[in-house]
Parts: sequence; structure tokens; C-alpha cells
Amino acid sequence: MDIIKVITKRGLELRGAIYEADKKDTVLIMVTGICSNVFQNDLLDSTGKLLSKKGIATIIAHTHDSFSCFAYSDHSIKKQSHKGTFNGDFNMVYQDVEAYIKYALDLGYKNIILAGHSLGSNKIINYLGTTNDDYVKYFIVSCPIDIMHWWSVMPNINECCNLAKKFISENRENEILPFLFGGFTPMTAKSVLGFYNADNLKNCPVLSGIGETKSLYNIKPKGSFIIGSKDSVTGKSPKKFMEQLNAWTNKKDKNQVIEVEGASHIFYNMHETYAKTILDCIQNHYMADIA
Repeated sequence: MDIIKVITKRGLELRGAIYEADKKDTVLIMVTGICSNVFQNDLLDSTGKLLSKKGIATIIAHTHDSFSCFAYSDHSIKKQSHKGTFNGDFNMVYQDVEAYIKYALDLGYKNIILAGHSLGSNKIINYLGTTNDDYVKYFIVSCPIDIMHWWSVMPNINECCNLAKKFISENRENEILPFLFGGFTPMTAKSVLGFYNADNLKNCPVLSGIGETKSLYNIKPKGSFIIGSKDSVTGKSPKKFMEQLNAWTNKKDKNQVIEVEGASHIFYNMHETYAKTILDCIQNHYMADIA
């Protein structure tokens, strides 16, 4: 694994990781979820290692919210600034995904597979449903989130939003709230409301009914939907959750829905199983068409 630097259109230098392979034709770009990165999520590392051994390069695409706080180089102002989940602009995820795809193209990869885990899946749905480009040949959505349903089950969301509104009314939008947002990450008042109102990520409205499905319908390539049978974020029937997402696409008969028995949202103690499932999707569902 090597660390890579990927610069977005707005000048932010993202730090991702690449697992290179002997072949230089196919690459999987795995977009991470919130506060999820290769250093603390073994699911990502396991996937990169397995795929690279099988001749498929893997780029772990850390977006601006992959770390709670990180010193980023901002080329637009030629200075470093501290960014991350705590003060992230969630409307910028399209640019982040786009930057990694451009990076892969510049390396010479022609077969680009775009994948996401957790909120990373919402990010790639947003990209694929918005872009006019045809660079991505296959997609893998795994463990996506119905954002508005997530808010209803996460702790202290209402408390956070109400306090964030109070801070903003007092011109304190850049102050960090005195407790963790959703019980898992520090956030400024501005970022709390920005995340809560990020319409670009509300593209899996299976449980809440709040959001849009146009992005799913606009996805051009075929792909796979992966979910664990014990994914608590997707309600009582994870597989039905994913089947509904697929039903909103325009290639529902060509896509596949895979439920991994016993797996949780983060595939706890099943990281190798996750990696093998990703590999199987590529070898038996995608490469079968290009062989």
C-alpha cells in the first residue's frame, strides 16, 4: 500500500491509498464512509490486499470526511488547514469522487470500477447519477444509508441540530458542539446542519421516504448491491432494502443484489468475506462481459 495525493478542483489535497497490481488495466476505486479510512477500517485494507493479489489495483478514496480532523494542504490558498468531519462541507463529495476518477485515468487505467461502503455508497450514487462522463464501467454499492432514517435512530440528533441552530444565531457557526454528533464525531454547528440538510446524500430513501431516486435511475453502468443480513441500518429486511434500490435503477434486470449471511453494517469479523464478495462481483459479474 502506498499513500497518494489527489487534488480536487477546489484545491483541497486529499490523501488516499493505492494497492497496485501487476496489470494496469483495471482499478477499483473504493469511496469510504464518514470517519472511515484505511488506517482504522480493516474492511478497506482487506479488500485492497486481496484484489491487488488477483491483478486488480485498488484505490482507497478518502474523501474530506474520512478523518475527524486532518491537516490538509489547500492549494487554492497555498496553506495548510485543518479539515475533516468536524467541519466538512458535505456538498463537495461529488468533487472528491471526481478527483479520484481523474487520478485513475491519469495513471492509465481504462476499466474503472467505482465502489462505496456505507455513506461512501451514497457518495458514488450521487456521482454516478449526476455525471455526464462514461469513465466508470461498473459500480458496487455496499451498505448504503437512508440518511433521514439514520437520523431517526441515531442518538442526540435533535439535540445537536437545535444547539447548532442556536450557535449559528449567535454567530458561532464555526464552534464545535460540546458533545459528539450522533454519538460518534465532533462537529461544528455549521457542519451539523450542512450534513443534516445534505440533499445530495439523500438518495436511498427506502425507509424514510424522504429524498430522491433520480440519481439511482440515472446510473449508466450495471453493477452490484451488497448488504449484510444483520445490517441494522437498513431496517428489518436488509435484502429488501437493497432490492428496492435496485428497482429504482434503469438496469435492474442486469444488476445483482447480494446478501451476505451474518454480516453487520461494518462486516465486523467478516472483512475477508467482504473482500471476497467484492472480488466475486468483479470476476463473475463484470469481467464476464468484457472477456
